[in-house]
Amino acid sequence: MIADSTAAIRFRIAGAMRFLSHAETARVWQRACARANLPVRYSEGFNPHPRMSLPLPRPVGVEAEEELLVARLCEADAAVESRAEREATVKRALAEQLPEGMEVWAVDLVAAGTSYHPRSAEYILPLRIAERAGLAERLQDGIVRIMESEHRMVERASGEGKPARPVDVRPFLLSVRLEGGALTVQHRTGEGGSIRVEEILRLFGLTAADLAGPVRRTNVIWETTERKDSSKEPCMETRAEDLEDGT
Repeated sequence: MIADSTAAIRFRIAGAMRFLSHAETARVWQRACARANLPVRYSEGFNPHPRMSLPLPRPVGVEAEEELLVARLCEADAAVESRAEREATVKRALAEQLPEGMEVWAVDLVAAGTSYHPRSAEYILPLRIAERAGLAERLQDGIVRIMESEHRMVERASGEGKPARPVDVRPFLLSVRLEGGALTVQHRTGEGGSIRVEEILRLFGLTAADLAGPVRRTNVIWETTERKDSSKEPCMETRAEDLEDGT
């Protein structure tokens, strides 16, 4: 293994852990990496931070099957294990340190300058279809109406004490389907923003009482880029902005 690398750690989050905020999730990972003795690089200066990031913040209360933690690693000895063996070692060490409800399912060690950019994902909203007469028909009509429209404006809260602002969420919607008692919304996400779960509920006239279980995020599509100068990668604290905001 090369002396400097990036660890792309893919994990699931479910159960009570889904109520962690982005910052709280980051702290769980900082502690887990420290206890697992991962050689995470730190930024320089008076207040060094671990060079780690969660490139796609997760909305509070949403379960996720394909979350990603990106961490810069620095290894002292390069040839003790093969890359595959080292990936298995990192996965095993982290698994022993994570709380119930968080599970690592893959670790990839890639070039140090590699960064990850989310491009699309899916929200799966399990619904009480059998208990709500006419709900399936109403949703099917809503899917056709919304997907055939050019614009769909919603009022989006801008933060405490700030007025809501209109946002056109139609460009974020790639596909919507109702199957297996769940509404599946494939949406764009990334630097340009995305659609929020509560906005999906409002678009289709749904409430929390219509949900049969937690909303899940899955099928995240990532784009990777490689930088020659990897010394300025963001640390965890600088990546806490909510990409769901669309700002």
